[in-house]
Amino acid sequence: MINPATSSVCPEPDGWRGLFARCDAPGRLQGYGPLAVIDIGSNSVRLVVYERLTRSPSVLFNEKVLAGLGKGLAKTGRLAEASLAQALAAIRRFKHVSDQCGAVSLHVLATAAAREAENGPAFVAELERICGVEVQVLTGADEARLAALGIVAGIHDANGVAGDLGGGSLELVDIRGETIGKGLTYPLGGIRLQEAAEGSIRKAERLAASALDKSPVLAKLAGRSFYAVGGTWRSLAKLHMHQADYPLRVMHNYSMPAEVALDLCREVGRGAVELLPRIETVSKQRRELLPFGAVVLAQVIRAGRPKDVVLSALGLREGHLYELLPPEERLRDPLITAAEELAYLRSRSPLHNEETGAWTDRMFAALGLDETAEEVRLRRAACHLADIGWRAHPDYRGAQSLNIISNAAFIGVDHPGRAFMALSNFYRHMGLIDDALSPSLIRLVDARLLERAKALGATFRVAFILSAAMPGILPDVAVTRDGATLAMYLPSHLADLDGEVLQRRFRQLGKLFGLDTAIRPA
Repeated sequence: MINPATSSVCPEPDGWRGLFARCDAPGRLQGYGPLAVIDIGSNSVRLVVYERLTRSPSVLFNEKVLAGLGKGLAKTGRLAEASLAQALAAIRRFKHVSDQCGAVSLHVLATAAAREAENGPAFVAELERICGVEVQVLTGADEARLAALGIVAGIHDANGVAGDLGGGSLELVDIRGETIGKGLTYPLGGIRLQEAAEGSIRKAERLAASALDKSPVLAKLAGRSFYAVGGTWRSLAKLHMHQADYPLRVMHNYSMPAEVALDLCREVGRGAVELLPRIETVSKQRRELLPFGAVVLAQVIRAGRPKDVVLSALGLREGHLYELLPPEERLRDPLITAAEELAYLRSRSPLHNEETGAWTDRMFAALGLDETAEEVRLRRAACHLADIGWRAHPDYRGAQSLNIISNAAFIGVDHPGRAFMALSNFYRHMGLIDDALSPSLIRLVDARLLERAKALGATFRVAFILSAAMPGILPDVAVTRDGATLAMYLPSHLADLDGEVLQRRFRQLGKLFGLDTAIRPA
């Protein structure tokens, strides 16, 4: 059982404020943390403070500054003084914020600009003075490995090539499950490519083609997924989301067919960025490098021939956290972990959610619904989330739960999986009606997954009226299929739970599959 966090840095409550003055709120989870990571790249400097070290880390605080440390580096060999001043000012602030958040450890990671610049060592020494910890100056191989671990941490059963595009370099590495290949680094980061091409898109295309055409990593990509990491590529995907009026704004695991991504890259790579439809959705600071990121992604697609491009919100920082986890924690399912944690924080009984998972196993078997391993996993996660909306007004529980689940910071789940979990929870509260639903969300699931979402929602409606969301009931209630009849068996000590509402909801579940229903004594 997880307990509410307690923090040694928080003052004891005093006066009328009482418990509400404390920093160790019930909405925080206990564990080793908070942890702070400062990531010093060639374009951005970022601080992320994580709640604790866990398989599915939650972000307490996140801030970035586009300092552009890599600007001019290829020509001068040095970090520019203006960029250095901006980066150091940001890092002094980040150190203060890290302490303010009560971080028990601070990790500072520096990439291409810091390791390649003539004045990089002096910069690193100043970083260590400010932060009071050793700075990890990563090699290209280190960057590739940690980016790959970020994909392993955040994408369920990843199979493809991870590409991390920074300001100074591109790292590529092959991933098959938890097996990571040898990473390779290419001088194709957005800032470096823009400067090497002297601002010319056509020259940038030739440079990208020359670097990537014979890439041994991309040679293994055909028919698999390309996992795109980095702010420029996230901006490309964000632009596509808005242009397509996509129903979710969740970047992690957003997927585009390779041919669609290539068309987008061609459109952006023409260079007239300010004329693109919905360009206002991309920050002005990111727009300058957008065409050069598009050029690199287009060449990755041409050389590697992937089936799709999958965006990852997790990368080097989360790969570093994953590497810090004990081996047994790495084996945990991040989606189930996150669902369990949210259930603990928001549901009436986490134990009842566990029992609901086992009961839906039996109900789906009785209904004759075959499931893939991934469908079972999604159903079990949805069971943990089935009661997170109980504090809302009854008329809005369905909509609130749907919005929370479909937009939650879950990892290890694709967008159809998000939609399945959200829809099953909506149906659990609102009944098996689609009138109040956005049709665009339904389009994320196919007919098979939609059928199972409705079946699960209907099963929830039976389970919760039977148990009142309390544990100890569902394990004693058997369900079977007897020809064309779906039967539920109540033991004598639960006989009084039979009633008109239970019967009506059970009939509704049976009707979905053309079955009669009966509630019988055990």
